[in-house]
Amino acid sequence: MKKQSVSKLAKEILAIEALAISRLRAKIGKDFERAVEAMDRCKGRVILTGMGKPGFIARKIAATMASTGTPSLYLHPAEAVHGDFGMVTSKDLMIAISQSGESEEIVRLLPLIKKKGVQLIALTSVARSSLGRNADIVLDLGVRREACPLNLAPSASTTASLALGDALALCLLQKRGFKSEDFAELHPAGSLGRRLLKVKDIMRTGKANPLVGPQTSVRQALLKITSSRAGSCTLVDAKGRLFGVFTDGDLRRHLRAQGEKILSRPVEALATLSPRFIHQDKLAEEAFHIMESLRIDELPVLDDVRRVVGLLDVQDLMRAGRV
Repeated sequence: MKKQSVSKLAKEILAIEALAISRLRAKIGKDFERAVEAMDRCKGRVILTGMGKPGFIARKIAATMASTGTPSLYLHPAEAVHGDFGMVTSKDLMIAISQSGESEEIVRLLPLIKKKGVQLIALTSVARSSLGRNADIVLDLGVRREACPLNLAPSASTTASLALGDALALCLLQKRGFKSEDFAELHPAGSLGRRLLKVKDIMRTGKANPLVGPQTSVRQALLKITSSRAGSCTLVDAKGRLFGVFTDGDLRRHLRAQGEKILSRPVEALATLSPRFIHQDKLAEEAFHIMESLRIDELPVLDDVRRVVGLLDVQDLMRAGRV
């Protein structure tokens, strides 16, 4: 048999894998909806299992579910029949991936799954296989040929399994109302999580947020700024609402013009009385753009009724990994 060029073979492989995913679209229907409903009703964890290459796909799907708000884990089928099945409870739901539905390790798990009363969803291309017959819900992968030229190495089937697993995880995400804020909580160390951080997550509060009344002397305001290790203090009225901002820049500017006599003046005489601010529920990303465009280092943070609840410093953004 004449060998194909590498480029031609690569295009054929990609075409076969693309076709595998395309055919899945036609198969999405009531069984898929039942699977998502079952996962949504699950009171325990969604446990993924698969042997060999499907096992790696199962790990990835479990990781996607866990990162999008669904308690999930991967269970190695060979380890499961040597004691690890003890981690499975009757409240859990299992998703087993096997192209043939006859993987020895998966088939050996079936009596344990049935005995414990765990609901089982099968991802397989053979609905009448041992796995398919014992599953509560069967999602047909529909892969009749692998992309491998020898039709041996799992390729089109693992691609289809991964795509279908992503569809399950992301449809469940939407059904449960999982939001970007929830994603940020589960990814605090990642770049995506940092982009979704809210101002209230990193702002300074308490003693680190210096607040003074408008009639406070400049000298006292400076002491407050120094003790808080901040670069400004926020002026508030009797109800704690934003009145103005006094910064070290304001101090230097007035010192040059008027000298030390300003230290005994009320701070409102030197402060900026219409300062920029940001709401506590805004994204840190937005705060960064405001501070960058205005070339300022700090922003007072307000709640819904304009009470000052924090102070955001550019250093806080740096520590959070935003800049």
